[in-house]
Amino acid sequence: MNDFSYIQAASTKEATALRKDTPAAAYIAGGTTLLDLMKANLQEHPQLVDINLLPFKGIEQAKDGLRVGALESMSAVGEHPLVVQQFPAVSQSLLLAASPQLRNMASIGGNILQRTRCGYFRDPAFPCNKRVPGSGCPALDGDNHNLAILGVSESCIANSYPGDLSVALTAFDAVLTLENAKGKQRRVPITDFYRLPGNTPHLETVLEPGELIVAVTIPTAPHAQRSAYLKVRERSSYAYALASAAVGLEVQAGTIRSARVALGGVGAQPWRSREAERALVGQPATDASFRAAAAAALQGARPREHNRFKVELAQNTLVRALQQVAAG
Repeated sequence: MNDFSYIQAASTKEATALRKDTPAAAYIAGGTTLLDLMKANLQEHPQLVDINLLPFKGIEQAKDGLRVGALESMSAVGEHPLVVQQFPAVSQSLLLAASPQLRNMASIGGNILQRTRCGYFRDPAFPCNKRVPGSGCPALDGDNHNLAILGVSESCIANSYPGDLSVALTAFDAVLTLENAKGKQRRVPITDFYRLPGNTPHLETVLEPGELIVAVTIPTAPHAQRSAYLKVRERSSYAYALASAAVGLEVQAGTIRSARVALGGVGAQPWRSREAERALVGQPATDASFRAAAAAALQGARPREHNRFKVELAQNTLVRALQQVAAG
C-alpha cells in the first residue's frame, strides 16, 4: 500500500477542487471498497479526500421519485420504510449484500462504484486489460466460472460491477445526479452509467475526473412496488452473486401490464433485459410466460468453458424471482 495524504473536505467545491489539483487523488466515504483496492496495490492514490461532511444525505420523497443521498449508508437505505414499501427489490438487494458491519459503513455512492471481483484483476501477478490496457485477459481461457456471459468482449469477460444494489436500480430506471468541480450537476440514467468493456475495459463508467455522485433518484411505479430481488450464491452469506435477478410486475386481471427485469452476476454491467420485459408485457402471469422471458433474457449469452452453467442458472433465477413477485 502506497503512502498517501489525507484531508477532509468541508464543501463540495473544496472536494472537487482538491481532485482537480491532484487528479490521482481519490474520494473516500466508507472506504470499504477503496481501501481493499489500495491494500492490494491495485489502485495508488497520493491523496484521499474525505467527503463525509458534504451534504449528500437524506432519503426523501420528491416529485420525480424517491431521492437518496449518495452518502447514506447501505443499511440506512435498505431498512428505510419508504424504500421497503415502495421498492422492495432495492431494500432486499442492500440487505442481502456484504455483512451488517460493512453495510453500516459503506455508502450508496461507493457501492455503485464497486469494481470487479475477477481474480485476475485482483492479482497483480497476472496481466489484465482493466489494470493495464492491452496486456491481455487470461480469464478468457482460464478460471472464468464466476465471470460474465452477457455484454462481454474479447478484451474482458469480467463483471464490471459485482454488487447487488445497482442491479435493482437498473431494473427500476434510477437516475444518478453527478456534480463536477464547477458545481455543475448532470443527471445520468444508471442504464447509461456503466460502460461495456469493448476494447476499453479499463473505462468502467461515464464518471468524469473529479465528478461526485451526489444522489440517486428512483421513480415510483406500480411495478417497483411489486418487486423482488433474488440472489444465488455459493454460500448463504457474505458472498457475491453467481446470478441474481431484480424484477417488478404490474399485473391486472391476471395479465402483465408492465415489467422490469435486470440480472446480476452474469453481465459485464448490471444487465437490464428489455427482451425479457417485452416477452412479459401483455402475457398472463404464468410459469410459461416466465420461462419464455428467461429464454429471451439469455438469448445473447456468450459463455466460456467454466461459466456455461450460468445460462441455465440465470434463467432459473429469473423464473423464480418472477414467480415470487406474482405470488405476492
